[in-house]
Amino acid sequence: MNALDLYEKKIISDNEFPVQLFVNRIRDKRRYFIPHWHEHIELHYILRGKSKFQCNRKKVTADKGSLVVINSYELHEGKSETNDMDAIVMIFEMNAFSQELAGHNIIFQTLIEADETIQRLMLAIYQETQERQTAYKLIAKGMMYELITYLIRNYAVESLTNSERIRRNRNLERLNTVLVYISEHYSESISNQELADLIHLSEDRFNHVFKESIGISPLNYINEMRLKKAMSLLKKKEFSVTEVALSVGFQDFNHFGRLFRRYYQCTPSEVTIASDETLEGMNTIVESVM
Repeated sequence: MNALDLYEKKIISDNEFPVQLFVNRIRDKRRYFIPHWHEHIELHYILRGKSKFQCNRKKVTADKGSLVVINSYELHEGKSETNDMDAIVMIFEMNAFSQELAGHNIIFQTLIEADETIQRLMLAIYQETQERQTAYKLIAKGMMYELITYLIRNYAVESLTNSERIRRNRNLERLNTVLVYISEHYSESISNQELADLIHLSEDRFNHVFKESIGISPLNYINEMRLKKAMSLLKKKEFSVTEVALSVGFQDFNHFGRLFRRYYQCTPSEVTIASDETLEGMNTIVESVM
């Protein structure tokens, strides 16, 4: 997947066990997958450490023993909040297990904490696929049916109509054009109307679609990108604060300083004189609205 693409195509061709299953092992605090979406349901069961997820507009923090459910057609990204984070990841399509249920477009609760049944099933499915004894795929698939049924009966929160599902899909496809444009022109002045014109929407409609899908306003998204680029440049200690502000698109230096401090809890000048150990701690993004 290109770093600028929102859509990630997944192909799971094993009919006996139609699940992509692996363990994410992250050994530093960082974003370990970029924003993307797909038709599949994606489960993250935290074995160790802590991770933050953003699923559309919803932000959740998952600790050991928590399950994060990423629904179909949901834009999502993940960031490790600890230096050691392990999670079992399961990715599957509902129609691979039930055509009846696939037609309901079920939306599950995003964060599920301390559920012993989920813990038992997630660990047992993973163990079966690791040990690979005779008929392990049959046993693992049976437990997947049990897990899906349990989630439906206890953690289903709504169902999308087909028209709602198609609309969500279309909006995500459209916004890919916008995000690519922002990544290439963030250092320039960009208006909402300019972005709306790219995908042939009115400005008001564009603002609504963007915030509904990405979770923040277009302006905040642009400023976040500029601030991340600024932090990267400041850490190199090769440019003045003024040069960095101008290079990432800020003409008002006071405004740049205020946003930077709110986002990173330090001033740009403090970054230029900080030690490497202090800079490591500045990698954590503050999840406040600018």
